[in-house]
Amino acid sequence: MATRVIGAGTLARDLGRWRNVVEDGEIESPRRAARPAYLALAEGIRLLIHDGRAPLGVALPSERDLATTLRVSRTTITSTYALLRENGYLISRQGSRSTVALPRDVQHDGSKPARSILAMMASSELPTIDMTYAAMAAPLEMQEAYSVALEGLPTYLGTHGMDPVGVLTLREAIARRFTERGLPTEPDQILVTLGAQHGLRLLLNVLTAPAARVLIDHPTYPNAIEAIRDVGARPVPVPLRPEHPDKSWDLDGIRSAARQTAATLAYLVPDFNNPTGLLLDAEGRAELAAIARETRMTVVIDESMGDLHLSGAQQPPVAAFAKGNEIVTIGSASKSFWGGLRVGWIRTNQPLITKLLGIRSTVDLGTPVMDQLATVHLLANAGPILDRRRDQLRAQRAALFEAVAEELPDWRLGYGAGGMSVWAQLPAPVSTALAATAPNHGVLLAAGPRFGVQGAFERFIRLPFTHQEPDLRLAVKAIAAAYEALTPRAADALQPLTCY
Repeated sequence: MATRVIGAGTLARDLGRWRNVVEDGEIESPRRAARPAYLALAEGIRLLIHDGRAPLGVALPSERDLATTLRVSRTTITSTYALLRENGYLISRQGSRSTVALPRDVQHDGSKPARSILAMMASSELPTIDMTYAAMAAPLEMQEAYSVALEGLPTYLGTHGMDPVGVLTLREAIARRFTERGLPTEPDQILVTLGAQHGLRLLLNVLTAPAARVLIDHPTYPNAIEAIRDVGARPVPVPLRPEHPDKSWDLDGIRSAARQTAATLAYLVPDFNNPTGLLLDAEGRAELAAIARETRMTVVIDESMGDLHLSGAQQPPVAAFAKGNEIVTIGSASKSFWGGLRVGWIRTNQPLITKLLGIRSTVDLGTPVMDQLATVHLLANAGPILDRRRDQLRAQRAALFEAVAEELPDWRLGYGAGGMSVWAQLPAPVSTALAATAPNHGVLLAAGPRFGVQGAFERFIRLPFTHQEPDLRLAVKAIAAAYEALTPRAADALQPLTCY
């Protein structure tokens, strides 16, 4: 398998004004303007590596191509690569391109930090606010939904109650919602699951093989990364560009990565990406479907956050732009209504559903009937429920932004179009250290590397706004105290690479 390569044009675009921009986007002062070009370029590339924009294991462009694109001498590129190599950010093997890496002294095991948070907590009498999850409390209508479900239960008591496809009334309701959004759907195209994550796992078992490549947007939902790894497949990150909200998905990068890695599957979250809240527009959705056709790649679209549009209108499903079976959609009632409602679904073609049922019989025997009937009632009354929840999320997001501006003014918050969290950029790559320290101050955090592969996103952390406003303000105060408690060296902004 050929090594995946970052194009010179893509790298130049992401570097931006690398000659005279230092940390946090500030313009370089005249005192520092004499910094050698190769040192400025090396620092720019190093920041991309820390931010996950230059994924680990991917090869940088050839010296000749990058020199031509950046309009600098080849000597400058040679010196840049040499400096990165000396500091552990590039690995070179004879006869191969230099590939992106992290130095040994940089913590890069980001696969399980959230699981060890409790173990790192010191005993404290402080009330703890858990910011490791992005999920709301149940709406007032939840009890009513289960009461209605209980009344409808006798219809199913005369059966064995194990339907691996899902009860017909729920599949009809889900199909109707897709149709109303511009994607004609029949109930037999719906498979009801135990949530979107369960649906993804079923799909991975059918559509991948050990060592297969699966493209992901980067950052992405951490449990999806774990699911891909658990089936023996390899996640291939394609970086998002949060600084360009209208063009955040690197569609050329997706096309290139699919071709270079021969990936036959992708998992993407274009409807309010978790953790950034970014939204792919209709034009991008059409191009994404075209890429799937061109590369013969199946794209699994996760619409779990699809109902949570906080600005602008809801976009049509990506599958509405498909011309065949290249797009498979998974969804869930958990984010829209309640995390305790373990009901999700897969929308796809009948042959794939048949294959999924063959796998499912070895895992579980169906989704609980009561939960399915409760979901039918919630979907029938979704309009006012979701309007109220979106209003609540908007108010809580505003409170979070206000609190961060007061307590952590040097932090940058990305402003997504929806979802339940914001992606915060820190002045220094200390996300894991901050998550380790925060419990001592009364707040639990999921470190940025949890949302990427191989240690990316040490300069980022996810901040959900699903708590009530007073709790959000207390949480931000606690985060600020934890950030202040970090060692001076850890809290310093990234320093330029040393020039030997």
